[in-house]
Amino acid sequence: MSHASNGAPTVITPPKVAERIFKRQGNPEKEDYREQLFELEAKGELEVIRVPEPYVEVETKFGRKKKIPLEHTWHHKSCGQCGHIPGYPTSIFWLHRQFGFDYFDPKDQTSCTAWNYYASSTSNPPAQASIAVRNFSQAHVDGYFPFIHCGTSYGHYKETRDQIIHFPKLREQVRRIMDRLNMPFAFPEEIVHYSEWLHVMRDRIAERKVLDLSNVTVSVHPACHYHKLIPEDAIYNDDIYNGQRTSVVTGIAQALGAKVADYSNWHDCCGFGFSHILVNRDFSRSFAAIRKIERMKEEANPDLVLAHDTGCLTTLDKSQFATRAHNRKVGIPVMSDVQFAALAMGAHPYKVCQLHWHGVDNKPLLEKMGIDHEKAWAEFEEQAEKIKSGETQFMTWEEADA
Repeated sequence: MSHASNGAPTVITPPKVAERIFKRQGNPEKEDYREQLFELEAKGELEVIRVPEPYVEVETKFGRKKKIPLEHTWHHKSCGQCGHIPGYPTSIFWLHRQFGFDYFDPKDQTSCTAWNYYASSTSNPPAQASIAVRNFSQAHVDGYFPFIHCGTSYGHYKETRDQIIHFPKLREQVRRIMDRLNMPFAFPEEIVHYSEWLHVMRDRIAERKVLDLSNVTVSVHPACHYHKLIPEDAIYNDDIYNGQRTSVVTGIAQALGAKVADYSNWHDCCGFGFSHILVNRDFSRSFAAIRKIERMKEEANPDLVLAHDTGCLTTLDKSQFATRAHNRKVGIPVMSDVQFAALAMGAHPYKVCQLHWHGVDNKPLLEKMGIDHEKAWAEFEEQAEKIKSGETQFMTWEEADA
């Protein structure tokens, strides 16, 4: 709290959303890392993994064209997705299957270890960079292009790319490790996040939607790891907030016909931070619920919060139960953009999107979306009983669509 000239305390409030004016700044990129990767390849220092066709070119923050592949993708999954929001990766795979796209779900991918690096500064640059290159090289050996599910991995790998380009000693250290692994030193032409694929697919997804979402209001939380780390690599579009915010997430919500409601502190972290969730969890929970969710509820009153990173999604969703116990103004369902898109195209809310893992009650939202959640839950329990009785060991994609 500050004080006015007469000494009286004043309360600082953010500007009203409707009063803000957006104007794209257009600062140029300082360097073209893609050209630098090809220069290193020409010198024999590494091999560049080309973006496979078919791909779509989109504009990044300062106008560079970025290639987003539609298929032939190697899916680098997220530690957090598998543990907290499992319906996140299954929705990505489900959408790929619906469009008949070729993709590869690897069994030998390692964690990027970035979360541990940000939280505790363990490991070291050669080890971190070698983990990234090993995963990329494995994708290349398998014949597919790396496709990153996790926002943390996405941001960290872009930092790693910068280090590999600019530090010859680091490249040599990584090369020695890759030689001992008997693997190539390969690096992708572009580092692609799944939400970028969802963005370029938004019109095709909208053509196949089976739900009317025109009465659903959403608020969007963009991930710090996506648009604040190496920000010039994020996708922007003049048609979305005049190019002043990344267009992923908002673009798919608009294409599906949902109302996107703005709120003043959209730029703030969800509370996950780069280390807070591990070293100061109370701070994360209070920031997520009080600073983010309560502000959204007060200014936008959405039916749903859409995010595109596991850390954001987990923090915003699972932090609400504690503050709800203190009668705070929380209780907004949270899901990923890809879960929302899959639901719109008719994916099963529990067999595919696995919404029963989420902490906030989403049944009122499902009813508003026109989804019979009681029928869907009975179908899910029937499938679960088959597994429990030993009739089947797991659920197939065909059963998920039944």
